[in-house]
Amino acid sequence: MNLDNLARVDLNLLVILQVLLEEQSVTRAAHRLHVSQSAVSKSLNRLRQTLDDPLFQRTAHGLKPTAHADALRQKLPQILQNLYQLTQPPTFYPENSNRHFSFSMVESAYETLIPYFIGPLLQQAPQIKLDSYVWTEKSMQDLQQGQIDFGIAGRDIHPQTDSNIDQVPEGIESQVLFNDHQVCLVRKNHPILQKVNTGHWDQTHYLTMSHVQVRCEGNDWWALDYHLANLGLHRNLSTTVPDFYGAASVCANTDLIFTLPSSFANHAQKLYSLVSIPLPFEFMPMAYVLLWHERNNQEPGHKWFRNMIFSSVEKAIANNRIAKKGR
Repeated sequence: MNLDNLARVDLNLLVILQVLLEEQSVTRAAHRLHVSQSAVSKSLNRLRQTLDDPLFQRTAHGLKPTAHADALRQKLPQILQNLYQLTQPPTFYPENSNRHFSFSMVESAYETLIPYFIGPLLQQAPQIKLDSYVWTEKSMQDLQQGQIDFGIAGRDIHPQTDSNIDQVPEGIESQVLFNDHQVCLVRKNHPILQKVNTGHWDQTHYLTMSHVQVRCEGNDWWALDYHLANLGLHRNLSTTVPDFYGAASVCANTDLIFTLPSSFANHAQKLYSLVSIPLPFEFMPMAYVLLWHERNNQEPGHKWFRNMIFSSVEKAIANNRIAKKGR
């Protein structure tokens, strides 16, 4: 495409050409366009010069298009429609959209969040396509570069940590979906349960145990490990695995202890014979946040997607709280 040549074309002339093709009369075209016949004749002369073709021949019955004008008649309506769409505010209609959205999520949020919003999304927009990926150390860069539309990641609430909610790269927006805290899982009949039941479960016992850990974003250490290191303490990370379900399986079949967000612990207990016990010392809470690039703040499709996630998750969390109170 030669943009220099295109810049010299008066796009208003295309509108006049379309009207002339429809009316095949300078008089009728001038009447529709609310201009003088002289103005239409001058525009027609400019069109002939620009397109290097006479475009019309005068006959007793009006203007007869040339072969070139006839060919333009097949293409021009769609070209003008596309130009018109460029002048309109962007719109998004979920019921007939075939948009493609992509997002990355931390693994611990898959069971917790996806069931809440996938159903409502596809119910309102049955033709959209959703691609999900596991959140990795490269996902934030993918978000910045537009390789993915959204991210759902765990962030620390404490302001002095390197991964707190407010510390996101320039241009990235975030909103909290829900807050969570850390708990521990052990297998049923684990020896430590005796100490838990007698009130002797404390930090010392926690640190003497062997732990299974999930490698997150390429890191073997979590915020908890850095917190302990600042206190001159450390956990015995006996086994490190790449995913949460793998860690839950290891935990269910060994004496290793697994520390993880409480929301995922609930799902792991449905699959494995595991018992949830509290973390025996104070540690900062965390939050699951939705991330997106500011370039999409006002884009209708992105706004709809974000609002659907926010409302669906909020509704599901509220229902879960009501269900727990009813037990």
